[in-house]
Amino acid sequence: MRPAAFIAIAALTAGLLSACGNESETDTTGTADGYPVTVENCGVEVTFDKPPERVFIANSAPVQYLASLDLLDRLASRAGQFPTAYYSSETAAAIEKVPSLTEKLTPDGHLNISQEEIIAQDPDLVLGLPEGITRESLDAAGIPVLVEPSFCPDGIDRPGYDVVYDQMQLYGKVFDHTDQADEAVATLRERIEQVEAGLPRQEERTAAVLWPYRGQGTVGAYGKQSMADPQLTTLGYTNVFGDVDQRVFETTMEQLLDRDPDIIVLLHTDGTEAEIEQALLDLPGADQLTAVRTGQVMVQLFNFTEPPTPLVLDGLEHIAARFNGS
Repeated sequence: MRPAAFIAIAALTAGLLSACGNESETDTTGTADGYPVTVENCGVEVTFDKPPERVFIANSAPVQYLASLDLLDRLASRAGQFPTAYYSSETAAAIEKVPSLTEKLTPDGHLNISQEEIIAQDPDLVLGLPEGITRESLDAAGIPVLVEPSFCPDGIDRPGYDVVYDQMQLYGKVFDHTDQADEAVATLRERIEQVEAGLPRQEERTAAVLWPYRGQGTVGAYGKQSMADPQLTTLGYTNVFGDVDQRVFETTMEQLLDRDPDIIVLLHTDGTEAEIEQALLDLPGADQLTAVRTGQVMVQLFNFTEPPTPLVLDGLEHIAARFNGS
């Protein structure tokens, strides 16, 4: 037990700091000023008694939110792949410093890690839910979870940039960085306006965003419930699978040939651009696609299109640079 004099001095110090309005201090119940804070995520209320300080991140999607809010120092551990092509040199260096538990992914891009490995990191927040791990199981261990909206069990009603803005505001609220969140949202809005202002006049073109399942001989397509749809719309393209009320689904080459997009964007999380494009070309009939015959195929890292995060603005700019005016 600590000496009574030490306890008295500590209590006096805490009182003085509180009187000075130090927002990072906690009150006598261990709850930070302005907390508890409750947010809704995937239809579940998640409560925080203080801003998270030891965050485990299970995929690269939330990184740009944290970078925009200057919160990368809160990351204590990570798992999955965090391609440096997503980030500025400063962000990439910050991610590199975070201890990695595993980088292994399944063929369809899912992270394979056990719940025990995550709990052993003693996180006060988990961002993302790896395959086979539930929010309820982590909650039972006292660990809150936040998931990107499009990865929630029920998905989102309609993807769009508002999802990105709302999620930025959510992180701002959770980490007590609301002013920074407002500034970040304003910057994102300006970037979209700049892309739209730079679009050339052109005939309407069709496009498809696909995921080649390497080694399986099939391909996934992104429909109306994916961020690919508003992304293509902003660029003046019509998503050939925009009439399908799903986020991603397996499609056949026959269906792809029937819709025959002028432009194809291939998403991936692993492998070289040449390997990803070859995965499409290896499918029987792919050489008959207009986009293949005219060389209008682009390979892009997954998070530049999905899920809705600030990275989709980078992806938007990349696609515009690749195809508009070509």
